[in-house]
Amino acid sequence: MRLSHLAAGVAVLVSAAPAALAQQAPTLTEPALRAHLSFLADDLFEGRGTGQRGGDLAVRYLETQAAIIGLKPLPNGGYRQPVRFQGTKLLPDSGVTFQAGGKRFAPAIGKGIVFGTGSGQASVSFDAPLVFVGYGVKADEEKWDDYKGLDAKGKILVMMVNDPQPTAEEPNRFAGKAYTYYGRWLYKFEEAVRRGAAGVLLIHTTESASYPFSVPANGFSHERFHLKAGGNPVEGWLAEDTARELFAASGFNLDELRAQAERRDFKPVDLKIATHVEVRSTVRKVEQFNVVGVVPGTDPKLKDQAVVYSAHWDHMGIDEGTAREEKRDHIYNGAIDNASGTAALLAMAAEAVKKPAKRTQVFLWPAAEEQGLLGSAAYVADPVIPLAKTAADLNLDSMNFVGRTKDIGVAGAERSSLYETSAQVAKKMGLKLAPMIPDLSGAYFRADHFNFAKAGVPAFNVGSAVFSGDGHFEFEKGQDAASAKMVGFKKDYHQVTDEYHADWDLSGMVQQAQFTLNLGYAVANAPTLPTWKKGESFGNVKR
Repeated sequence: MRLSHLAAGVAVLVSAAPAALAQQAPTLTEPALRAHLSFLADDLFEGRGTGQRGGDLAVRYLETQAAIIGLKPLPNGGYRQPVRFQGTKLLPDSGVTFQAGGKRFAPAIGKGIVFGTGSGQASVSFDAPLVFVGYGVKADEEKWDDYKGLDAKGKILVMMVNDPQPTAEEPNRFAGKAYTYYGRWLYKFEEAVRRGAAGVLLIHTTESASYPFSVPANGFSHERFHLKAGGNPVEGWLAEDTARELFAASGFNLDELRAQAERRDFKPVDLKIATHVEVRSTVRKVEQFNVVGVVPGTDPKLKDQAVVYSAHWDHMGIDEGTAREEKRDHIYNGAIDNASGTAALLAMAAEAVKKPAKRTQVFLWPAAEEQGLLGSAAYVADPVIPLAKTAADLNLDSMNFVGRTKDIGVAGAERSSLYETSAQVAKKMGLKLAPMIPDLSGAYFRADHFNFAKAGVPAFNVGSAVFSGDGHFEFEKGQDAASAKMVGFKKDYHQVTDEYHADWDLSGMVQQAQFTLNLGYAVANAPTLPTWKKGESFGNVKR
């Protein structure tokens, strides 16, 4: 879906646009945003699950709203961009058992272990040894290799989450205390696939993962999706207590191995633990959709370039089976994550069509973010406007539901000239930029903008502290209470309790959306495209 196809359909509209349009973004108001948010987070949408009825309803709602708003469709005449997945859901007769020190261990699924398959196979059965590979990182630029001559084929790799920690001698290795992409579970699974491993088990701690064990437990209890087969035969997480018990039974101390893994001379350790894997899954092919709408640019030259605004529409859907029988809440409504961003983008698009910018503006609602940023990956592989002409992606995910702030979070913008532009936009709004703090949760790598960054497009999550859960922003009113409320979202993250409340003060959400739209207009009307900062690794990627 290229701009050349799109341009033919909108040429008449562009030529009819006034020659001189106001440069400032239009003003947002709360009613439309609140209406979209409350509706999308309603039980009627069943948690907007990928491959579920609720997901289909969300797509239908978004494309209907895009048409009402007046966004221009894709060259196919609609607003849907197909994303094809392979879905797998673990069946009850699955299990992973271990033999260590003459003892047999069968951790309880959901408590001691969670797992699934990325292979696309309905039945996976094999025996394999466990090998501890530290952080599971191979980073040439850091002169770091946790694999050191290991032939990973036929082995299940056990590894820690996060990446090697800074030391007094090397305070800046792997970005110091901040996360790098090497710390993300996605990278670790990907690296294992590249090495032909039989599987991966990540050792969970709340500190290293930045969320409790209930988060991966919920994720693996639902149907999981991959863009294609060919992933790890088994992949999952071990609860820390389970890992500690297993290691001890085989004569190893988990803490001692962790300490060894902080050293450059660390080598993989055969844990002398035999593992038997039985993974039974339902497997199906699923077609879901990104929703994409366009506001054509007005400048004869710059209209071929674009600013993308994105916000994923999906959440975790609905539990099936016993949940209803137990008469408990079984809908993961995802009000904050991410009906908030989805609604904000609709409100922004409705105003943007009234006052087009020089460059084209693309409004993108990706599918399957909760499955590993899959919808945005599909868009980046087939963009409406070529990535070489995409100025930036400004993403909204888990927005401020607490109240107005005196500052705005732009973590990740410092990687590019978007930071300076953000500062200018914030100043005009009477705001300041929130102080930069180490990215301890890997937030930059956890939202849809990251796929754009990996492809060389300057991008970041325009944010509130709700995304990292630290509540560090300066609120206009009731600082302590507001911060506590935002930090409190941690207990609702990826739980059924992430629900809409009519008494929410959405003034901060409107403020955040307005800043994002203002920033988008500043980029869309600028004479040149944003650039990466010198030395930034993403700047080396040719779009």
